[in-house]
Amino acid sequence: MDSLKFGTSGLRGLVRDLTGWPSFGYTLAFLRHVRAGDTGGAEQMVFFGRDLRASSPEILRACIAAAHHAGFRAVDCGAVPTPALALAAMHHRCPAVMITGSHIPDDRNGLKFYSRAGEITKDDEAGIAAQFAAIAAATPRPDAAAGGQAAASDAMAAFAERYTGFFVPDALAGLSVGVFQHSSVARDLLVDLVTALGGTAAPLARSDSFVPVDTEAHRPEDVKQICDWAAAGDFDAIVSTDGDGDRPLVADAQGTILRGDVLGLLTTRALGLRTIVTPVTSSSAIESSGIAEKVVRTKVGSPFVIAGMAEAAGEGAEGIVGFEANGGLLLGSAVTRDGRSLPALPTRDSVLPILATLAMVRSRGTGLKGLVAELNAGHAAAHRLQEVPQGQSAAFLRRLCEDRAFRDDFFAPAGTVASLDALDGVRVILSDGPVVHFRASGNAPELRCYVEAGSEAKAAELLAWGLAAAEAKVRG
Repeated sequence: MDSLKFGTSGLRGLVRDLTGWPSFGYTLAFLRHVRAGDTGGAEQMVFFGRDLRASSPEILRACIAAAHHAGFRAVDCGAVPTPALALAAMHHRCPAVMITGSHIPDDRNGLKFYSRAGEITKDDEAGIAAQFAAIAAATPRPDAAAGGQAAASDAMAAFAERYTGFFVPDALAGLSVGVFQHSSVARDLLVDLVTALGGTAAPLARSDSFVPVDTEAHRPEDVKQICDWAAAGDFDAIVSTDGDGDRPLVADAQGTILRGDVLGLLTTRALGLRTIVTPVTSSSAIESSGIAEKVVRTKVGSPFVIAGMAEAAGEGAEGIVGFEANGGLLLGSAVTRDGRSLPALPTRDSVLPILATLAMVRSRGTGLKGLVAELNAGHAAAHRLQEVPQGQSAAFLRRLCEDRAFRDDFFAPAGTVASLDALDGVRVILSDGPVVHFRASGNAPELRCYVEAGSEAKAAELLAWGLAAAEAKVRG
């Protein structure tokens, strides 16, 4: 089980380390942690969902067995987007477990936990880990083979109604939208919603095998495919999500994929929100755009964004939205427009930013490219080095942060370091303005690099240099 760890959003690791007893043990630990916090009278029911990767059904069976062992009634929501599962569980004030590895490769998977109040906190993670250690050390150890049936629930329908009830029926009328389906658990939902709101949806590239679409570090083959579709078709936009449907991908009519923070800014503007909570990996355009009255920066990961939104609400902030550089958007405040209400949903969601942005394209009569240009968001880029062990990433980042001579020498080919931020990884601003930020992924053995520069060409050049320079240090 060496690969299993809590990252930026849930427990992740290699399938071989997660299937069988570990899935059972961690789910049992989670439910014991939930029960320890109950004050009495809480319904002992737990919701489950899964993505479409090959290992998810087997892991689900172990999780359901753990629910029965813990004395909970299991409810199977099937293959649904993570935010759909969260919405169903929050409605019933019940815990939930999503079996998903999100965007990481098919040889990995994970468990994402929701308490009765919503997505778990970092303190909850520590509590679950402690419960797991006790369970693993018990004699005899609980048996993962215990089975049990689960009731079914149509969480997808309620999630769809959330959006058809908020957006007007012709919100997307006249728009032609390509839907890159691959193995996203939201692939049919997106087609249905675009159609229900008056648009024309064209399904593209549905896959029977899992495709690891990362909305923050795009695969070259996906970028090329989207550009080819844009060149060959008459699409106003091409949309998709990652594997579990909590992170969006949106490309304009020319096939240019929008950055996640730009998509978040457009959604903030479309919904008239005023407070943005976002990690340090989002670009400085968050502040320079002037869209929000208040901006709060956090570490990377939805638990930190959720904590930041709660803190902002406690200080009296209104119109709160959180989003990440990967595009996942968390709605911290209810939105009311034209007598239609959209309740808060403080967990990562891909559907709201897609629909809100497309609806603004239609209402403004301006192409997506034009809306992005209005933001004057500058140029940013991001990618990652894969198969970099956490220890190597940590050693590199620690040296960058603590050894000034090493740092100055490392960045010398790119410029002179003017300032450093070590809130999450190492983020430097160079004397002539560009930004370079390195951090280790919390979900996979990857070292990520984020850059900002004055032009698209300069950002691409700086990103290529950053990846090559970092690779020489961590693999050299």
